[in-house]
Amino acid sequence: MTAENEREIYHKLEAMKEIRNKTITLERLKRSILNEVRSGDQEGRCLAQYKREMELLQQEKMSHVEELRQIHADINAMETVIKQTEESMSRKLTNASRLHEDYRPLKAEVDLLRRQCLGLDRLPDLHEEEGSPITPE
Repeated sequence: MTAENEREIYHKLEAMKEIRNKTITLERLKRSILNEVRSGDQEGRCLAQYKREMELLQQEKMSHVEELRQIHADINAMETVIKQTEESMSRKLTNASRLHEDYRPLKAEVDLLRRQCLGLDRLPDLHEEEGSPITPE
């Protein structure tokens, strides 16, 4: 073998060594790329699942918001009904009191006429009548 041949063989061996080292590095990079892509795909699936869950949570939130809005509207309606009923009850009691003021002197007069003219007993007071919701006060 000549020196030229030896150098060529040595050169080829060096090239093979470099190719081998770079091929090993290339394989490592390829595995890393594949692992990253697989991990990215898995992350993508997780992300899609997280987004679906977020959408469901948003829908549930909106459902609860609508329920709360309806409850608030119902509370407002009940407050209005209560206020109107209290006002009506107050008017009725005022009217009953006014009518009672007209009733008392007329009843006293009727009772006096019954006793003096006809010898009859007095009429029962409102609270004495059977089933009356009126109390003696």
